[in-house]
Amino acid sequence: MQFGRLGVWCSTDRLDAAALRALLHRVEDHGYGSFWYPESRGYESMALAGFLLANSRKLVIGSSIANIYARDAFTARRGLATLNALHEGRFALGLGVSHIPMVEGLRGHRYEKPIPAMRGYLDGLRKAGGDALEGPVLLAALGPKMLALSGSAADGAVPYNVTPEHTAQAAAILGPDKVLAVEQKVCVETDPVRARALGRRELARYMALPNYVNNWLRLGFTEAELANGGNDRFIDAMVLHGDAATVKSGLRAHFAAGATHVCIQPVTDDGDTAHRDAMLTALADT
Repeated sequence: MQFGRLGVWCSTDRLDAAALRALLHRVEDHGYGSFWYPESRGYESMALAGFLLANSRKLVIGSSIANIYARDAFTARRGLATLNALHEGRFALGLGVSHIPMVEGLRGHRYEKPIPAMRGYLDGLRKAGGDALEGPVLLAALGPKMLALSGSAADGAVPYNVTPEHTAQAAAILGPDKVLAVEQKVCVETDPVRARALGRRELARYMALPNYVNNWLRLGFTEAELANGGNDRFIDAMVLHGDAATVKSGLRAHFAAGATHVCIQPVTDDGDTAHRDAMLTALADT
C-alpha cells in the first residue's frame, strides 16, 4: 500500500457528512496520500472508514486508532477484508489499546495490560482467517515494547504526540521494511503566543492520560515542564508553529529520523476551516 510522503490526520467527530466530503476532496486535490482518523466518543471506526473510502478516489484511509475494546478480533478482520474488497484496497487498520477512561469508564470493559492485550488481539486476527491479512495492520505504539510488537507481529506503527527523537527510536526498534506513520500537530502561525495558546488547548485532553504522559517523560520532558498545560519547550515540540518554511523544516526532521510517512494535524480555533485549509495548501509540498 502506497501511503505517500504526507497525509492528514483529522478529529472527524467534529465534522458532519458535508464537511467531511469537502475536507476529503481538498486533501486529495492537494496531493496528500492518506487520511487518518481516530475512534473516540463519536463515529464508529469501520462505518466511518466506509464513508471516507466511498467519498474519496485514491486516498489511503487509515484508522488511527481503532480501539481493540470496541470490537472483537474476528469483527476487525472482517472489517479490514470488507473495506479493502469494496474499495480498491485503500484501507489500513490502525489498532490501539486506548486509555482506561475510554475502556472502563465509557465502554464498561476491563482495561488489560497493553502488551498482552494487543498480542492476543493480533493472534485473534490471524485465527480469524490465516496469516495473510487483507491489508496493513499498524499499531498505536509509544513505548519500546509496543514498538517491538509493531515490528514483529504487525506491519508497523502509527505513533501520536511524539517528537523526531521518538521517531528515531521507533525506526531503530521497528527495523527495515516497516511502516512508521507519525502524526504531527502543526500551526502555521507566526505569533508564538497565539500558536502556543492553540497548542495548549488542543493538547489539554491528552495531558491527563498516563500513556502519553509516561512517554513524554521517557523522551526527557520533566514533570515540571508538563505541569499547568505544558511549558513553552514542550508545546513547541508537540505543535510545530511559525511560518510555513519553519513548520516544513520540523516535518522534515521526522523523515530524517526514519519516518516513512508523516500525517499532519492542523491546529486551529474551533471551526476555523479557512486556517485549516490554508495550512493544507501551504504544507502540501513538504
